[in-house]
Amino acid sequence: MNYFSSNFKLGILGGGQLGKMLLFDTRKFDIQTYVLDSSEEAPCKIACNKFFQGDLMDFETVYNFGKQVDVLTFEIELVNLEALEKLESEGKKVYPSPKTLRLIQNKGIQKEFYTNNDIPTAPFKKFSNLSNLKSEICNLKLPYVWKCTEFGYDGNGVKIIRNIDDLDTLPNVECIAEEMVPFKNELAVIVCRNSSGEIKTYPVVEMEFHPEANQVEYVICPARIDEKVAAKARAIALDVSEKFNHVGLLAVEMFQTEDDEILVNEVAPRPHNSGHYSIEASYTSQFENHLRAILDLPLGNTDSKVGGIMVNLVGEDGFSGDVVYENIEKILSWNGVTPHIYGKKQTRPFRKMGHVTIVNEDINEARRIAEDVKNTIKVISRQ
Repeated sequence: MNYFSSNFKLGILGGGQLGKMLLFDTRKFDIQTYVLDSSEEAPCKIACNKFFQGDLMDFETVYNFGKQVDVLTFEIELVNLEALEKLESEGKKVYPSPKTLRLIQNKGIQKEFYTNNDIPTAPFKKFSNLSNLKSEICNLKLPYVWKCTEFGYDGNGVKIIRNIDDLDTLPNVECIAEEMVPFKNELAVIVCRNSSGEIKTYPVVEMEFHPEANQVEYVICPARIDEKVAAKARAIALDVSEKFNHVGLLAVEMFQTEDDEILVNEVAPRPHNSGHYSIEASYTSQFENHLRAILDLPLGNTDSKVGGIMVNLVGEDGFSGDVVYENIEKILSWNGVTPHIYGKKQTRPFRKMGHVTIVNEDINEARRIAEDVKNTIKVISRQ
């Protein structure tokens, strides 16, 4: 198939910021794009060739959308798997494949996949619902991490359980209780792999989290860790990728324990927040490499040209409504600082609304500037 012909169509399930950033590269290659999203105001709408509004979890909607394109990919895991499986059985190219997504979409199945495939991960127990978890509360060592197995994102569906009362506000859904492992760093490695089997990893990044929202606040590349630990993290990420047999991008989130072991936390089979720095800092951005991978093109250079730090811009606590990016004009005169606004009309507390990348040859200086950016811009709503 000639992906650069005028009649080739790429379909993207999900029209959020990840899809919007992917569309920058489809436009660069002049690839015709169709996007399906549930919101009429999806960020992707302004940049794709054709936009369709519909439910990503509805079989008929996803199936009929997929029939119109040549290759189908997604920027969110919450899509109808049965529709993808039917499309693939009929010869449609779907990347990553629904087989891979079925192992990842449910966090309980994902964790079981790690233990069944000798991938290091924190010990856990799976429960059909919260009531079953409560019945075994005496067998669980506090504190532990509660995670719902489905529909969690950006810190939602995750809670640290320090005492029994913390369970009272949780939904009665399938969940896992994961042992809290002491760690000194949260790391991530993005792996890109095309259908011919060519595979590359991006450098290890270090993630700093917001203490309340359980969201990534800063992503630092390269991670400020020992080279041996970085090599171990990349090797484990490659192993995870090969065992999932994925095509496209796979973001592997990890813990670096106090004794420098690497434990896999979870994965995302798509472009990921931990790779946004690559737009400015890498020879080939994660979005371009996702596109190259799903079209089975040669993968681009994943090395960094310069040190990079990404700062997430999220809605300020206490503000909901039409968004205002207060003081953003002040950072535009700062060297090596690039803002990305996602195009979401409405802000709410801790909603991801954009990010800023800081590039600098001195990663510590970049981190200092990142702090200044964080303290300068406020994502608020009109009063």
